[in-house]
Amino acid sequence: MLEPDRVIAGVARALAPGGRFVGEFGGEGNVATIFAAVRETLARRGLDIDERSPWYFPSAHAYAERLRAGGFTVDRIESFARPTRLATGMAAWLETFAQPFFRDLDTTQRDELAAEVTERLTPSLRSAAGDWTADYVRLRFLARRT
Repeated sequence: MLEPDRVIAGVARALAPGGRFVGEFGGEGNVATIFAAVRETLARRGLDIDERSPWYFPSAHAYAERLRAGGFTVDRIESFARPTRLATGMAAWLETFAQPFFRDLDTTQRDELAAEVTERLTPSLRSAAGDWTADYVRLRFLARRT
């Protein structure tokens, strides 16, 4: 969601006054450890992560301000850590969620980058038993159209 104001405006158009907008998505700090490993890995190859990032993870305060500016009353908004076990491991997570960072690279380069990111993350997000955890931070809100 790289254009949050357009999303909020679209929801506002779809709701009658008093209609509820309830959501949950990644908040500020979401997958920060993973993001840092991807950033370092790309930088070593002269690639800029900010040009490739498809992610928008706002703070509760910043998103509440956007909601208010978009015609909503914010009844509740909270940000909370939710570490999440990755049943299929980090490599599968990267394949699913991090592909935009590796766009325009051939399969060999993508595989090499994913392997390096996984290696960088092993000390911090992989348990001694071999289980992977993603450092999710969620932003949950309830707002009403004014």
